Amino acid sequence: MDAETVMRELEALGKERLKKMYMSNGAQEPLFGVATGAMKPMAKKIKRNQPLADQLYATGNYDAIYFAGIIADPMAMSAADFDRWMDGAYFYMLSDYVVAVTLAEADIAQEVADTWIASGEELRMSAGWSCYCWLLGSRPDVEFSESKMAGMLEAAQSTIGEAPERTKYAMNHFIYTVAVSYLPLHDKAVETAKAIGPVEVKRDKNKSKFLSASENIQKAIEKEQLGFKRKYVRC
Repeated sequence: MDAETVMRELEALGKERLKKMYMSNGAQEPLFGVATGAMKPMAKKIKRNQPLADQLYATGNYDAIYFAGIIADPMAMSAADFDRWMDGAYFYMLSDYVVAVTLAEADIAQEVADTWIASGEELRMSAGWSCYCWLLGSRPDVEFSESKMAGMLEAAQSTIGEAPERTKYAMNHFIYTVAVSYLPLHDKAVETAKAIGPVEVKRDKNKSKFLSASENIQKAIEKEQLGFKRKYVRC
């Protein structure tokens, strides 16, 4: 299946209602408004195809970019490839739920995520922290350096207040994920969340929102979710 055929099929699957919803979250034209579940039959036919994924990503079409993430072969992508994808990720749904998710299945995930966290750019930082959330929530604890994760908790505690708005969400979720999915530092993450308290994020036209990793950790404890690991990162 070539890129033109995929684009035609995606267009046929588009729904105006979903298009409006995606746009209200930050998606921009071009897009068709395709439900993620509706992409699965086509994804099963194609399986993994990195050249096709790159072609689709380069269209700039929101649905095509999302589909590119589903059929991408993360092990065939270099750090430069992931950087190129990040360049095209213009809002958080792409940075954190397409690029960061795809990166989380690559061997170079941590080193690329580290460079993004250190970049000072809002969406790159957000994708870097988010990638660690996907990693911690799916890979065995032994794959992570405890001292490195502890250092990241400390960095989050000292910088989250001044971080860019979207990055705050990802950092807040990182603290939560360490507490729930990385048991060696559960107690430290709980203490970090309590020390930070509610984090204010400003939204364009709406009132500020407050994020509380502490509250969410408590809910996860009550639901006996400690030690949670997902089987697959991508759907």
